[in-house]
Amino acid sequence: MFVFVCAGCGAELTSALSEVALPVHAHQKYGNGTQLPVLMESGTFAVDSEPWGPPWRTWEDLDPDEAAARGVHAPVYALSDGLPGAIVIAPGDARNTVLVPEGRGGGYCCGLDGADGPNVACAECALPVASRIDDCSLWQALWLAPNAVRRLAVDGADAVPSSWAQLLAEGKATPPFEPLAGWGLRLKAGHWSNHVWSWSPQWEAAAGRALAHLLAASEGRPVVVPDGLAGEVFQRALDTMLPAGPQARRAVLAGPGRPVPDGQADVLLVPTHPQTGVVWGSADSTAYRVPLPFGVWLWLAFPEPELPVPASGVLPDGVLRDDFDSPAPHARHLFRADPGTFQHTLVRLPAVRSPWLRAILDDLTQLLQAGIF
Repeated sequence: MFVFVCAGCGAELTSALSEVALPVHAHQKYGNGTQLPVLMESGTFAVDSEPWGPPWRTWEDLDPDEAAARGVHAPVYALSDGLPGAIVIAPGDARNTVLVPEGRGGGYCCGLDGADGPNVACAECALPVASRIDDCSLWQALWLAPNAVRRLAVDGADAVPSSWAQLLAEGKATPPFEPLAGWGLRLKAGHWSNHVWSWSPQWEAAAGRALAHLLAASEGRPVVVPDGLAGEVFQRALDTMLPAGPQARRAVLAGPGRPVPDGQADVLLVPTHPQTGVVWGSADSTAYRVPLPFGVWLWLAFPEPELPVPASGVLPDGVLRDDFDSPAPHARHLFRADPGTFQHTLVRLPAVRSPWLRAILDDLTQLLQAGIF
């Protein structure tokens, strides 16, 4: 475990934290006016290996060889020229910090978005050390600037990553649906009147990354995923973007407790370790491994039963109901993968250099209008 201290004066800026993998949805922008929760679990931190945040350079200002050296193989609107290695924590884990009084926050739709650079300073020496993010449609987080903090190990507090068996036993799955709130809610009859169930933003981001990998794994052929929830999440998009025909590639769920089934599997939908980011399985396998966050994979591999629809009639005396007469949770629209995560992933896969896959990337606007994303 570690604490982060100010590079200027050495003041402790965080509580003791253990490192986990950067969430797939870390930079997701979701909806319009949606109130998203805190990105990181309390007591954890993650490091973004890529540059992120200002200053930005447009694609026209980048040499293609420079972009390729940074692992970007197709045009994007802009790339960050910031420093790599930003550290993200839950805002409640910060210590000895204050907002920059000059109001250098950026955003201000419903909060701060950090677009203008660090907006949080060390309370001891006033060095700008972090960017607080809490604007609508963004995950709430505090991003520590890598050149303004130092990491110090905490004595006697070694954190050992869980084994796959332990993760499976803990069973921390991510539900595919959740109630999302927007600004301007009204309290009516004991519950939020426009607090509706929707597809989980985490699932949409996870699917955006996985869909880019599924396209790369397809080699331009049809791909068939398992029926059920996996089919609901992926099959419509795959059928839209890939040609129909014989010799479809078969994708199956595999991972701890789900060995690779008998028979040929061209593509494996596998979990990534939530603490280390390691993808399950052997890199020597001939099957293409498509990464899914562990919580999303766990729900797909071992789905939990749907909550029962509330029954009608009168409950016995002394029994209270807490469902507000709501139906079983489900989204009101077909699943749509997150386009930003999809594009971010696809441009970083060398396969995007293939003309057919580049054409899909160039057609993203039409796919958005078709409701795929």
